[in-house]
Amino acid sequence: MESRHRSGQLPGRRRGHRPRHRLGRRFGWLWGAYATSALGTWLAFGAFPLIAVQVLHAGPAEVAALASAGAAVGAAVAVPLGPWVEFRRKRPVLIATDLVRFAALLTIPAAFALGVLTFLQLLLVSVVVAAADITFRAASGAYLKTLLPAEDLLVAQARFESTAWTTTIVGPPLGGAAIGLLGPVATVVADAVSYLLSALGLRATGGHELRPERRETARMRAGDLLDGWRYVLADATLRPLFLNTTLFNGLVMAASPLLAVLMLGRLGFAPWQYGLAFAVPSIGGLLGSRLAPPLVARFGQRQVLLVFGTLRAVWPVGLALLGPGTGGLLLVMGVELGLIFCCGVFNPVHAAYRLERTATDRVVRTLSAWAVTAKASTALLTAVWGVLGSLLGPRTAIGLAGVLLLATPLLLPRRATAQLTEPELAPAPNRT
Repeated sequence: MESRHRSGQLPGRRRGHRPRHRLGRRFGWLWGAYATSALGTWLAFGAFPLIAVQVLHAGPAEVAALASAGAAVGAAVAVPLGPWVEFRRKRPVLIATDLVRFAALLTIPAAFALGVLTFLQLLLVSVVVAAADITFRAASGAYLKTLLPAEDLLVAQARFESTAWTTTIVGPPLGGAAIGLLGPVATVVADAVSYLLSALGLRATGGHELRPERRETARMRAGDLLDGWRYVLADATLRPLFLNTTLFNGLVMAASPLLAVLMLGRLGFAPWQYGLAFAVPSIGGLLGSRLAPPLVARFGQRQVLLVFGTLRAVWPVGLALLGPGTGGLLLVMGVELGLIFCCGVFNPVHAAYRLERTATDRVVRTLSAWAVTAKASTALLTAVWGVLGSLLGPRTAIGLAGVLLLATPLLLPRRATAQLTEPELAPAPNRT
């Protein structure tokens, strides 16, 4: 343990260790299920706002409410699900959440065909899907930890990350073509079917999964809802990572609508140019995720987190210099390429370490708390930056977000911490 501290590495990943690349049949089915649902999600990207505008003739306020309220209420609904899922087998939960999303999404084309589709239905479906998304992500992290040993988690997370960026590149163009030919409702059907296929893939993973043992009383208490946050904030390494990723992601997302206003409005970029500016740089995420395991093997987990966690923060401030024409388009693409490449390296390393650091009987609650906080903070910061954009102008507000992002590396963990063993992490505090 002493030598690890001197080497400057985070625990759980030895320098020079090369993880195995054969992760087994069960992981292969899990990976395939993830890829299928991710592709379906990107095929239907933007379908709900389009349906609201084109079919239901909704105004800007309603479209904004659909995007923000659906995610916020869905996050609130997901909070009590974390403690409930923690002590249940994860594979049935994953299958159930896929089937819930499949059934919820199918109500939209059914109502559209019958001529009874309403804005309220769109909002309710968005809430159900958002809550199921958070629950699925948290349960899948816990399930992955039971499938693979700790030394293989980084390779698995890198494959998920590369798949995410691949579907980001492929999905929206295909979805846009499908919307142009068949309308936005058709992509919702494709998204729904992707969840059904994902459920079938998860069903095919097979194997026996032990039922987690509850260490406390069988009845869930109100205080259990906060266990995920307590666990994260009490850990000397998870706490700074939690604050760093929450603030970083929130600021990046908060500036995105203002960048769209600046590019499509004042600077006069065509919609296809705007789409191209973000589609092409996604290749950087694919490349970064592929490089993450060898970089960790060469330099160590802590060093990769520090370097790429810092580098990803230096790019967005350059968007304040955006101008019109080809030069401006190339500037956006260059900034986004650098940002996405650094995120492509950082994200799987961060995700693997978070799973390694979290006790098995805390994974669902911890990941749920992480996701709920991310959605809530992103919604809040987006609203705040909308006001700042109106008062200061979009360019100034984008620059302010970029300057604040430069401070986020200060929240990264800078010292090695002891690797806590599972028995030390697992016991829950006694409540009276």
